[in-house]
Amino acid sequence: QVQLVESGGGLVQAGGSLRLSCAASGRTFSGYTMGWFRQAPGKERESVAAISWTGDFTYYADSAKGRFTISRDNTKNMVYLQMNSLKPEDTAVYYCAACSSGWFQCAHRKENFGAWGQGTQVTVSS
Repeated sequence: QVQLVESGGGLVQAGGSLRLSCAASGRTFSGYTMGWFRQAPGKERESVAAISWTGDFTYYADSAKGRFTISRDNTKNMVYLQMNSLKPEDTAVYYCAACSSGWFQCAHRKENFGAWGQGTQVTVSS
């Protein structure tokens, strides 16, 4: 099983930017679809973005389109989420997750992602 550790969260004013990082270790990173999810207090965990192993395919939730960019560096076993134009409603714990199946099997559905990080808090003040 791959282990995931997120970093880069924090407190930022509305309109600001943050870059989240996810470091993968343990079992080979090769072939994994990676995703970012978030969970706000009292709400369900939701998908934010996902990226295929090669980076050829990406998915963004409507709330993330045009503001967030997911990327990965397979040589470093790293996944990133660049978040720009942050809004107070982006406040949540952000989780990195890995799915060992291919892009179309994983989709962006959280139930298909078997490995999760501990999460990093993102707080956007108004």
